[in-house]
Amino acid sequence: MTSKIYNVLFICTGNSARSIIAEGLLNSLGVGRFKAYSAGSHPTGVVNPLALRALAQLRIPSDGFRSKNWSEFAAPGVVPMDFVFTVCDNAAGEVCPVWPGQPVTAHWGVPDPAAAIGAEDAKLQAFKDVTVTLKRRIELMLALPLTALDAMAIQREVRNIGAR
Repeated sequence: MTSKIYNVLFICTGNSARSIIAEGLLNSLGVGRFKAYSAGSHPTGVVNPLALRALAQLRIPSDGFRSKNWSEFAAPGVVPMDFVFTVCDNAAGEVCPVWPGQPVTAHWGVPDPAAAIGAEDAKLQAFKDVTVTLKRRIELMLALPLTALDAMAIQREVRNIGAR
């Protein structure tokens, strides 16, 4: 095991649901090994309350999240990211900033739970489904022997995780 803490940025267009959920999951599951952040290319400025409920149902703290622009993480002097993951198809197709430190990047797209229609229970289920998918991907990443893999192998593995 390494003493290095890997910095991870999850990106989505609005930074209100999927990227927030991923940030919360990784900070909970990867404590001591990973520090997660989230941002959006066009942040809504508001975190979706159902994203926070989905995290709270897993006993993951749901306070302190905010919707923010990805430019905060591309500015000079910010902590360099080791990994950058897009979790929505829109953000994956956009021209991203140049990230300091040449992080490993991958697309881990999941459906937008905020687009779910119907009763409150159906909407919450959409958030739970996305949470389960992201949790599984994060668990697979946490199982990777990062210190035993070279950069190209890590890149390949995290991209493969997003295809699952």
